[in-house]
Amino acid sequence: MYSYIIEKGKEGDFARARVEGVDASIKDLVEVCGNIRYKPVDKAVKLLEAAADGSMPILYRSNNKHLGHRRELGGRKGRYPKKSVKIVLGALKSAIANAQQKGLSEELIVTHACANKLATYMRYAPKGRRNVSAMETARVEIVLKEKEGAKRPAKKHAHKEEAQKAPSKGEKKEEKGAVKKETTAKSEAAKAENSIDAAKLQEKREDKDKSHTPEDKNLPGRKPSQKVK
Repeated sequence: MYSYIIEKGKEGDFARARVEGVDASIKDLVEVCGNIRYKPVDKAVKLLEAAADGSMPILYRSNNKHLGHRRELGGRKGRYPKKSVKIVLGALKSAIANAQQKGLSEELIVTHACANKLATYMRYAPKGRRNVSAMETARVEIVLKEKEGAKRPAKKHAHKEEAQKAPSKGEKKEEKGAVKKETTAKSEAAKAENSIDAAKLQEKREDKDKSHTPEDKNLPGRKPSQKVK
């Protein structure tokens, strides 16, 4: 399987995307990749989106036996492989997203677009029949590169701004000491309030006990207390 090789030290100028195990025609994938190779990214996306809608055919430079001639291609042979077009379009959009994540500029070129055969899975007919079919899977790889002289967008140093906004160690210690003082003051005030409430409750209980205790012990209906000799 052929894969694009990037020189050491220049990985930051490229963005790559790959799709593995695609169940689609390898010949169609090869022709679709050939139509977007060495083109700017915006033109390649427009071409694939039009082909996915069925409004623009894909030019077949090879594997074009018994194909019809298309007016949109200037009389050259073409076809509408919508399934393969959607697969390549997804890989291209993934490569564009990877380029944005790396901080590359929007002026990108498709330096490499290739489809290769990946694996073959044999399928046998049931009940011991001799009919045998093979399912072939493919792989699609797309590599993007910046144009020469393209200006990259300014990087946003979010982590530096956060570090500047973050308080220093001394400020953190002062904040912690102030928080501790506030918590201790609150706890002491709560304890004082609880002690005052407890004293008030005790006074109320004593007043109730005094009000319920009768002054005359010889109440009506009760026997007077007898002295023990």
